[in-house]
Amino acid sequence: MTANPICCTPDDTAARVAKIMKTEDVGSVPVCEGRESRKLVGIVTDRDLAIQVVAAGKDPNSVKVKDVMTREPVTCRADQDLEGALEAMEKYQIRRLPVIDESGHLIGIIAQADVATRSNEPEKTAELVEEVSQPAAMRAG
Repeated sequence: MTANPICCTPDDTAARVAKIMKTEDVGSVPVCEGRESRKLVGIVTDRDLAIQVVAAGKDPNSVKVKDVMTREPVTCRADQDLEGALEAMEKYQIRRLPVIDESGHLIGIIAQADVATRSNEPEKTAELVEEVSQPAAMRAG
């Protein structure tokens, strides 16, 4: 996992989060009640910004993160094994999984890229990419 990822707050603007994504070279930013508390309340992705702000013709300087974020995102705990985290990513088709402590505070994030670059098990990476990338209709059948 990547420890202590940068986070934003629900009242930050879409424009600010987009700048964070560019500066940090990430595709998602965890949303915390406050930067100090780091209590996880959501996650916002580049896709959220593209679809809910840009494609909707909204002003990114006035749209708040709380209006486009995913609330109560799928997470894992720091003491969970890699297999459990990968299963959650596959099941929910997510590329990024926030890691929280027992109090729900953000301590890290596992990205699909982390699995690809830090795991010595290429078959797990291939399976994760395949499962996460499947259209929902194919997964149901």
